[in-house]
Amino acid sequence: MTAGEHTATASGAGEPGEGAIRLRPPAHTVDGRAVGWWRARLIIATAVPVVVLVVLGVLVEPAAGWLLAAAGVVGAAGLAAVVGLPGWWFRVHRWEVTDAAVYVRTGAIRQEWRIAPMSRIQTVDTVRGPLERAYRLATVTVTTASSAGALRIAGLDHERAAELAERLTAITRATPGDAT
Repeated sequence: MTAGEHTATASGAGEPGEGAIRLRPPAHTVDGRAVGWWRARLIIATAVPVVVLVVLGVLVEPAAGWLLAAAGVVGAAGLAAVVGLPGWWFRVHRWEVTDAAVYVRTGAIRQEWRIAPMSRIQTVDTVRGPLERAYRLATVTVTTASSAGALRIAGLDHERAAELAERLTAITRATPGDAT
């Protein structure tokens, strides 16, 4: 087993043996357009508070100095995030679907690796918000019986996401188990 691999069992005990699934970096990256989508989201998330702070700074003269300074700090932090984070997220976010499980790795600083055995999948959804539609992207959400919540594969080409949802539905239907 290499340094980037771990072993998990269907029960999650982490002991190698029968029924073990080898954790490894999932094979697929998200679509390259996800970088632009993430940048657009960060720009919007930065622009809204900056505009509010600037407007308040202009309207509330006694507090103008600290409001405009706060707008500058938020704008600088947002600019740094827009420049640095999307490319980093693209390199880190991975996904893969096999006949046995769905693998997802997310997170830039605190990485999360999730595996959902096909027998645990309850629903498969695709979501396309307005910004995702503008970038021709979609998010596939795989809901399982896990208390950790659903697995999300964000930033997929919308056609690939639809094909993936169909494939997951077919595999799940053919997989024995009660999804609990």
